[in-house]
Amino acid sequence: MPIREACHVAVQRIQPGKQRLWKHAQARQQSKGQERTPVLQIVSYGSELSNRGPTFDMDLSDFMDAGQPISYEKAKHFFSQDTSQRWAAYVAGTILVLMKELNMRFESSISVLVSSAVPEGKGVSSSASVEVATMSAVASAHGKNIGPRDLALLCQKVENYVVGAPCGVMDQMASACGEANKLLAMVCQQYLHCMLLMIKINCLCYSVGGADYGSVRVGAFMGRKIIKYIASTMASQASSNSNGANPEEFGQHDIGLLKAEASVDYLCNLTPHRFEHIYAKNLPKSLSGEEFLKKYKDHNDSATVIDGKRAYAVKAATRHPIYENFRVKAFKALLTSSPSEEQLIALGELLYQCHYSYSACGLGSDGTDRLIQLVQEMQHSRSTPTEGTLYGAKITGGGSGGTICVLGKNNVQSNQHITQIQKSYQNATGYKPFVFEGSSPGAGKFGYLKIRSRVIPKQNKK
Repeated sequence: MPIREACHVAVQRIQPGKQRLWKHAQARQQSKGQERTPVLQIVSYGSELSNRGPTFDMDLSDFMDAGQPISYEKAKHFFSQDTSQRWAAYVAGTILVLMKELNMRFESSISVLVSSAVPEGKGVSSSASVEVATMSAVASAHGKNIGPRDLALLCQKVENYVVGAPCGVMDQMASACGEANKLLAMVCQQYLHCMLLMIKINCLCYSVGGADYGSVRVGAFMGRKIIKYIASTMASQASSNSNGANPEEFGQHDIGLLKAEASVDYLCNLTPHRFEHIYAKNLPKSLSGEEFLKKYKDHNDSATVIDGKRAYAVKAATRHPIYENFRVKAFKALLTSSPSEEQLIALGELLYQCHYSYSACGLGSDGTDRLIQLVQEMQHSRSTPTEGTLYGAKITGGGSGGTICVLGKNNVQSNQHITQIQKSYQNATGYKPFVFEGSSPGAGKFGYLKIRSRVIPKQNKK
């Protein structure tokens, strides 16, 4: 669900000869001994609050090499050289992706103003909101209409290949396709089926540290490769009835399942009962990169690289998407049932299960765990009436702490309980959590505003 806080991006196209270049940009072009070429200039409003540079500029010709857009790898290296300017990859990267994926070319200079109220580093999609807002504005300014779904997928490429963060598409999809006060359910595979559902969500925010998302992703891809290997081996043995296998042990249906699981593309397509029955006992709790590469060669994930000297948690990272997919389906089914106290209790229980499964992967944090505990204490407090107000909570975002979502009724008493949790956390830690309230439309619903300058004839001027 999109939060109320939003990112806005303004884009202006300017003829290169009329572009007011910053002094260092002007000196740079003069040193090249060339005519004015299109320039990208970015101003990040409020950057002083985030300890990063307020401006960034580059010649758009730097995105071209021998008449073709440069590689993503070269772009990633370009933006990673200066730590104070790495943020520019989220903005300028949208232009390179449009060049490479949609064959767009930019003959005009581009000035960009980024103004974001989305807190950074809190797990609420601040980077995705910048990418989506920027690409939407740049494309619109150049007469290109990109649908919300395609916009999200293109912005994922910015983060994966230009920024170098191995994220999924959830944040970009919520920022592009989301609607105010609605939850967006999605299947992130070769196709995307989106269904909008209504529910009240309150969020608490506090920034802390934890394990990195990339290593957990590697562990999950390792687990998938091992599962496919086990399934392939068992299917081969069952088919040939070799190695003393009992012919009654495998029916034709089981062999068909094993063959399907031997080619499974997504862990979430494996059911929890099949995982527990066959594969869980054969997965290592952790495995070094060197051991995995020696036996399985590769984990088949283009967004991450295995470090041979590092140990990766495999079983928990593999189990999570399998059970999480089941929980999401159960959550969606419960939302379509008649509202009742039992429904809210079941929804809350699913949130708690999500939280502990996520934490087991190494993506939890002391801060979010403490907040979850406070929600539980409030929920089960004897001083609260029989009719509940808060029912469950989970960590959200990319992990490593940050934000939790709390499920509760939309009434005054629930808000009072959230305030009490906020105060209890502050008393225990000295930090006051920020409460997110309200919602706003995603880029697809918000659209864009085009402003044109108009020359008024002298005789009509007043």
